[in-house]
Amino acid sequence: MELYLNATSPYARLARIVLLEKGLADAVTLKWCDPWADDADLLKANPAGRIPALITEEGTTLSESLLIAVYLDGVSPNKPMISQDRLGAVLHLAGLGQNLMDAAFNTVIARKHYGNEIDDSELGQRRSRAIQRLLKQLDGELGEKQQTSTINLGEIAIAVALDYLAFRQPEVSWKEDYPQLQAWHAGVTARESFQQTAFC
Repeated sequence: MELYLNATSPYARLARIVLLEKGLADAVTLKWCDPWADDADLLKANPAGRIPALITEEGTTLSESLLIAVYLDGVSPNKPMISQDRLGAVLHLAGLGQNLMDAAFNTVIARKHYGNEIDDSELGQRRSRAIQRLLKQLDGELGEKQQTSTINLGEIAIAVALDYLAFRQPEVSWKEDYPQLQAWHAGVTARESFQQTAFC
């Protein structure tokens, strides 16, 4: 298998963490690329030019990080990250993580192309409000949760999104504002899979 990715995409990092947690790292060749440079190999794999993109052993290309995660969860015999007995709860958390990731990522991309003043636009303000609402809800749902030895896809998505927010938007002081959520996040990101894939 081949995985197209870069070091600063939260979506690619989610896929890479799932690879590590599922014990599939040795079965995948990492193809580092710049999706903004119209990388020819990436465009051949995924005409949208987005990462991550996974080429399976059968030659099928999968895009979108959560869909890649579902596939990897299914092809590895390791403990499921999307357990059927908690399907709704795991997908609920994955959705919250994806929404936070999207709001933070789109803010970063908008600033890159239009400058920080884009934050004052209607869309910029909407993204900012969404981030604050999501942080409040995550604190309510995870703030007092005890971290266990296992991890599910929803928890990975949320922890990656929070890491990305701290990495790209440090002015959103969520660690100071939500110390219980920060404690939960610290427990998750202490895992080896997070340490190996830290943003840089």
